[in-house]
Amino acid sequence: MRRSMLFLPSNNPNMIGNGGLLGADSIIFDLEDAVSPDEKDAARELLKNALGALDFGKCERIVRINGLDTPYWEEDLRAILPLTPELIMPPKVSGDADIRRLDEKLTELETAMGIETGHTKILALLETALGVENAFAAAGASPRMMGLFLGAEDLTADLRCKRSKEGSEILYARGRVVCAARAAGIEAYDTPFTDVQDLEGLEKDATFAKGLGFSGKACISPAHVSAVNRIFSPSEEEIAYARDVFTAVDRAKRLGKGVIALRGKMIDAPIVQRARLVLEAASEIEGGELFCVNSVIRCAGP
Repeated sequence: MRRSMLFLPSNNPNMIGNGGLLGADSIIFDLEDAVSPDEKDAARELLKNALGALDFGKCERIVRINGLDTPYWEEDLRAILPLTPELIMPPKVSGDADIRRLDEKLTELETAMGIETGHTKILALLETALGVENAFAAAGASPRMMGLFLGAEDLTADLRCKRSKEGSEILYARGRVVCAARAAGIEAYDTPFTDVQDLEGLEKDATFAKGLGFSGKACISPAHVSAVNRIFSPSEEEIAYARDVFTAVDRAKRLGKGVIALRGKMIDAPIVQRARLVLEAASEIEGGELFCVNSVIRCAGP
């Protein structure tokens, strides 16, 4: 589960060393924007050593490599792949051709390194107008694809508009990315909220993103992680309602009823599916123990 994904610069040993203690579900080790060209080699070596020596606990390890239009990305992969990070994040993906090119290189390197082919998954960062328009093509370009991630700072520069806290200028892009990801059967992740001090604005932005269908949100500050985790977790009210849905479904099955009602409203397949997702998320967060969620789903699933 990736409610929060925290960016950490790969040329900062202190931040890398503390990455597993900051509360994020995933850490994005950044070899691209956070590292100047004259520090690329040093940052790559530092990250390689850190991934080999440090225990990041339950945090998923994601590496944002340099762009496929740079001379750095292949060296990034050669250095990092032996440490088997869970995800590789290519920046500024323009479409399916970029994903296929990365897929081919990953297969080549995995074979040479004795890593199971297909082990390394891809989280594509869409940061341009072309990338947003080609989101669905990119999403379905490789079995390695597990998600699309919207990067609004570069996108708004490409769109020639001002980036605002309200985010009206990226509403179309947000919707496009969510629809493309869901149509391809993968996840969608929202852009960071960039005002580190404005926690009220963060909460509003993250809540809006969740309402659009995003699975989680990236963070550029550890101070944002807790709020993002909370917002992208099911609330107690949502969990209680989801449990009641499956209880009603189970009761109707036992009584042989074809019509299911709860609190005066009909329960149809979309409501059951939403309830299933809530309980699965709650179960994952609590290690499968919360309210015996897994057994509820097994016995009462439609």
